[in-house]
Amino acid sequence: MTDLTLFHTAEVHRATFDKLAQRIAPTARLIHVVRPDWLDRAQGGIDVELSDEIQTEIADASNALCTCTTIADVATQAGAIRVDRPMMEMAAATGGPVLMAYCLQSTLIPSSDLLKSAFQERRQPATFRTLPLMTLWELFTSGQVDQFSKGIADHIDNAVRLWPDTTAVVLAQASMAQAAQHVTTAIPVLSSPELALRRGLGL
Repeated sequence: MTDLTLFHTAEVHRATFDKLAQRIAPTARLIHVVRPDWLDRAQGGIDVELSDEIQTEIADASNALCTCTTIADVATQAGAIRVDRPMMEMAAATGGPVLMAYCLQSTLIPSSDLLKSAFQERRQPATFRTLPLMTLWELFTSGQVDQFSKGIADHIDNAVRLWPDTTAVVLAQASMAQAAQHVTTAIPVLSSPELALRRGLGL
């Protein structure tokens, strides 16, 4: 099994992916690169200097997975697997309308573009709604992950009651994955870490 280098913008993702690997691929070797400064610098847009820095570092890894949606476009240009691509492909396969929840404004455009692309690849109209949850992000950055996850789940449950025609929910950021455990709706709630790790490891 090939090694996989994961590029994160938050330290918490290291444990998330190590735990996943122990369950689905215990012999896999994961190498973690954690760069929270990349996410901070990307909030006003990714300039040429930041883009070059990200691409140079990722290009040095033979098999890379980028777990941050904000820098995902730049990372894929350097050959990285994008953490949310398998999830978006699965969501598009449900036909829509898909509900896309996100907690960082910088995530909205790259995630929306990817979901549109996943629909287009299936030659289907891109039918989705967005659920902005930026007020919850401070809970994540302050380490209150349980409250963060439960808050996301509550908003999703309310949104699905409002839009009962929803065919799938996507949690746009890897940091949101735990919310899937707390959602009560029967509609599929898709998160990116496990799907992306399986693809990165060729499983």
